[in-house]
Amino acid sequence: MTAPTTRRMAEVSAAEALWLLESTGQGRLVHFQRGSAVVRPAVHVLQYGHLIVRTPTQEAALADRVALTYQADEIKGPGGTGWTVTVTGPAEVVTDTDEAAHYRRTLPGWTHGPHDTLVRIRPQAVNGFRFLSPETM
Repeated sequence: MTAPTTRRMAEVSAAEALWLLESTGQGRLVHFQRGSAVVRPAVHVLQYGHLIVRTPTQEAALADRVALTYQADEIKGPGGTGWTVTVTGPAEVVTDTDEAAHYRRTLPGWTHGPHDTLVRIRPQAVNGFRFLSPETM
């Protein structure tokens, strides 16, 4: 039997959530394919109000998406303190050759070839939470 935890989640503003997102470079891109959620590791950068994501996913799987979801977190154990951020918004595959070359230099990828895609997400829904321990409440 374990003792009940006194940790809690505190919602943060969209501005703070984006600030937290900028403090890390890795997360997960989420999309649906054949009725199932697909989660892929990804790296990201926020620039000019857009979230640029590089992920090991085939371009064809993302090309027709109206919106995509990106999630990142930083959780420290064993206390479980940290934060989580989720961003959803209209998305498009980065197809401009020069722009794609820039982001491929800027963002390290896991794979190269057909499973290496750059996506631009315009954040519309931004949600964030901090995980607090009794000492930080």
